[in-house]
Amino acid sequence: MLNIANLELREQSTYFLEKNYEQRLQILKQLGIARYDFLAKMRLNEANIVCISRFLAHPNQLKFPNLMGADLSDLELEGVNFIRGNLSWANLKGSSLVDADLIFANFTGADFTDANLRGATLNETIWLKALVEKCNFGEGVGLSTQQRQDLLMCGAIFNC
Repeated sequence: MLNIANLELREQSTYFLEKNYEQRLQILKQLGIARYDFLAKMRLNEANIVCISRFLAHPNQLKFPNLMGADLSDLELEGVNFIRGNLSWANLKGSSLVDADLIFANFTGADFTDANLRGATLNETIWLKALVEKCNFGEGVGLSTQQRQDLLMCGAIFNC
C-alpha cells in the first residue's frame, strides 16, 4: 500500500535538493533549521533524498544531525557542527571538515578517504569500520592514543 505522507515527504525532499544554494538556505530559515546550513550544499541523489526526508519530517524536533548514509563527498564543510551527529555509513570522501566540531559523532562505516579533518575536535568519536585512507587528521585533537593507532593502521595521516 502506498503511503501518501511518505510520498509527499519524498517529493518535498527532492524539491528542496533541486533548488540552488540560496533558495535552500531560505527554506531552512523558514523551517527554523538554518543552523543546518550544510544541507544547502548537498547534491541531489537518492542517499540525500532519504537524508533530507529525516530533517523535513520533524524540523521542530531536531537536536542532533542524523546524516546516516548521506553523500557529503567533496564538500567544503569547514567549521561545521556535527556534535552528536550520526554519520554512520556516510560518504565524506574528499570533503574538508577543517576546524569542524565533531564531538561524540558516530562515524561507523563512514568513508573519509582523502578527507581533511585538520583542526577538527574529535573527542569521543566512533570510528568502527570507517575508511580513513589518506585522511588528514592534523594533530587529531581529542582522539585517544588507541584511536590514533587504529586510524594510522587504516591509512590515516597525522601531522604532529
